[in-house]
Amino acid sequence: MMESCREIRDVWLPLKLFSQNTLRLIVLTICVNTTLTACARSNNFSGGINDPNEAANRRIHAFNKKVDKALLSPASNGYGSVIPQPVRTGVSNFADHLSLPNDVINNTLQGKLPEAGSSLVRFVMNTTFGVAGLFDPASAAGMARHDTDFGETLHVWGAGEGAYTEMPFFGPSTTRDAYGFAVDVILDPFFVVVREPTRYIGGVAYVVNTMGDRYDYDATVDSILYDSADSYAQARILYLQNRRFRLGMQGETTYVDPEFDPYEDPYADF
Repeated sequence: MMESCREIRDVWLPLKLFSQNTLRLIVLTICVNTTLTACARSNNFSGGINDPNEAANRRIHAFNKKVDKALLSPASNGYGSVIPQPVRTGVSNFADHLSLPNDVINNTLQGKLPEAGSSLVRFVMNTTFGVAGLFDPASAAGMARHDTDFGETLHVWGAGEGAYTEMPFFGPSTTRDAYGFAVDVILDPFFVVVREPTRYIGGVAYVVNTMGDRYDYDATVDSILYDSADSYAQARILYLQNRRFRLGMQGETTYVDPEFDPYEDPYADF
C-alpha cells in the first residue's frame, strides 16, 4: 500500500496546478481510501480487542511512558504549579477554539448540518466576544460544543475500526483514528491557510493545553501508567471503551474479562 502511495505522490508532485498542501491532502486521501477496505475487513468482530500488532504497540507504549516520566509529567507539574488556574483555563479555551473549524468541517462531512452551523456560530462568537477564544462566552450562553474529528467522520461513512494502535507521543488510537488524526492536521485551516510561523500556533497551544490536562488529571494518569501491573492493557481497554461509547457503538462494546484486574501482576503465577 505504501509503495502505491509513493507512486501516486511521484506522479502528482511535478504538477504546479495545486499547492503543496493540496497535494498532501490528495495523496493522504487516496492512501486513506486504500486503507479503509483493510480496516473494514479487519473489523469483522463484534466488540472485543483487535490488537494484532501488540508487541510493537507495547514497545511504543513503553517509549511513551518514558517520555511522560522524563518530560511531560515534570513539565506539567511545573506548568500547573507556576501558572494560575485562570490563565490555564484561557489556554485551554484557546486550544479548543482553534479546533472549532475542524468541527465545522467534520460535522458537515457527517451530514450534521445543525451541529456544523452551531460550531460556526460558536467560533464567530468566541472570536468576537471571547478575545480570540481566550474566553468562552458561547458556553456561558448555553451553547453546547459539538466536538468531533475525522476519525468519527470515517466511522459515519462506514469505515471499520481497524486494529488497535499506540501512536508515539499521542498514545492510544486505532487504524481508523490514526488516519483520521492525520487528515485533521492537514484539514486544519490554521495550518493550511496561515503562513509561518503563525501556522504553528495551534500546535503550541495543543502542547501547552496537554500539559494542563496532565496536571489536572495527574492522579488518574499516574494510576493508569504507574500503579497498574499492565498499564498497556489498562490504557487499551479504557481507550476502546470510551471511544466506542462516544461513537455510539453500543453493539460493539469492548469485551472486558470480568476477572481482569489492572493492578494484578499478570506474571505472578510464572
